[in-house]
Amino acid sequence: MDEKKKITRASPKARKFARELGANIHEIKGSERDGRVVEDDIRSFVKEKISEKKDIKKTIKEDKLDHSLFGEIDVQKIPRIKKIAGKHLTKSWNEIPHVTQHDEADITEMEEFRNSLRDMYTGQQIKITPLAFIIRALVKALKDFPNFNSSLDIESENIIFKKYYHIGIAVDTPHGLMVPKLRNADQKDLKEISSDLKKISEDCRNLKIDKKEFLGGSMTISSLGGIGGSFFTPIINSPEVAILGIGKTEKKQTLIDGKFQIRSILPLSLSYDHRIIDGAEGARFCKHLRESLGKDFAYKLAV
Repeated sequence: MDEKKKITRASPKARKFARELGANIHEIKGSERDGRVVEDDIRSFVKEKISEKKDIKKTIKEDKLDHSLFGEIDVQKIPRIKKIAGKHLTKSWNEIPHVTQHDEADITEMEEFRNSLRDMYTGQQIKITPLAFIIRALVKALKDFPNFNSSLDIESENIIFKKYYHIGIAVDTPHGLMVPKLRNADQKDLKEISSDLKKISEDCRNLKIDKKEFLGGSMTISSLGGIGGSFFTPIINSPEVAILGIGKTEKKQTLIDGKFQIRSILPLSLSYDHRIIDGAEGARFCKHLRESLGKDFAYKLAV
């Protein structure tokens, strides 16, 4: 008896009609003899569902909080760049299983070297941003860990490994956050990287940068060092699979060879796509960055 109740009576034509409209025929009450479902029943069912959705949306809209009831407010449109970025970031956060790993790099020697740079003719200090050194270290890490310089093609079930090194730089502008690419970072010395960073940042702030410069990146760096703070959770800039967050360098007492020394410590926050990169590889990547920034003096030969 119970099995008969579960049977939905309907012609093949009616069943096809229900499928085309995306309706579950087993949820539809038939108006014909023995509860047989016909096309009119399906139409009524679909109309009822649509009406229910509209009522829900209307209720949500009506329930929207009127902030002016509590005091003076100023309503402004969301800036265009923030709207574009917002959709992109929401998609990345919802679709990518993020893992964020925190670490610290001792950059005492790097900072001493950076501050010691002088023009051999004039004797004037050569100013190179710490970000240029970080980019150099990141490129070296990407060469040794190719999974970080890849993109995931879900439909074809492929991993696309990139042979180029275009580093995305998150630029804070009055219009919103922009992420242009510093192209071929592996082919540039520290001076060239520092100069290019200045140019693309200015182009972003003046809205003079081409849209294509926001595409085709290897990995992105989001630096908050100039503002402050330590660790955070940067959102991956899809279709990239990782992003490096940089905090503000702080002076800390560190125990070295049994003695406390004051060292310059750089906070690192590495977010990566867990579908491609696992925790062990993430830890090795951070270790590689630490060593490149702290004890690798190859950058001294590439100024």
